[in-house]
Amino acid sequence: MLITLSQLVQILPGARLRAGIFLPALNAALLRFEIGQPKRIAAFLAQVGHESGQLRYVRELGSDQYLSKYDTGTLAARLGNTPEADGDGQQYRGRGLIQITGRRNYLACSQALFGDDRLLRQPELLEQPQWACESAAWFWHSNGLNELADKDQFTTITRRINGGLNGLDDRLQLWGRAKAVLCVT
Repeated sequence: MLITLSQLVQILPGARLRAGIFLPALNAALLRFEIGQPKRIAAFLAQVGHESGQLRYVRELGSDQYLSKYDTGTLAARLGNTPEADGDGQQYRGRGLIQITGRRNYLACSQALFGDDRLLRQPELLEQPQWACESAAWFWHSNGLNELADKDQFTTITRRINGGLNGLDDRLQLWGRAKAVLCVT
């Protein structure tokens, strides 16, 4: 199933001006990563809608101080960033519609999408609509989120994406709207 511009705008009304820019890339990514069933699409769009501020942001916001949490310490190590304060936090900040974060995730995503490590050299590629969508769909597929969407396990999906339940109310609201627009029961 492909989604239409009208459906995307109904689900993510805040994306009006950007919806047409993202629609072809979204549809291609949905097909490539087997998200093309209404239940899966509804859950996916709700999650990327929240993570990207309804397609407004493809790069994590935050000051150098905020992003330093990705540069050194436990979180940085978990993300595969170097232990030194060398700017990994800034370089491998969240990007794409699901906010791929950290050197380890950039490398895995790069190998899946390109067959090489180009995202380590050009992390800004994930800010382009095609790669913002492809990276989100790759993350979704590689983390088993299709199967969770099939079982309506939305809070588990949220935890896998976010590490917690940050923004759950907004995500649930978007999911409800997506299910209504896509006629998911």
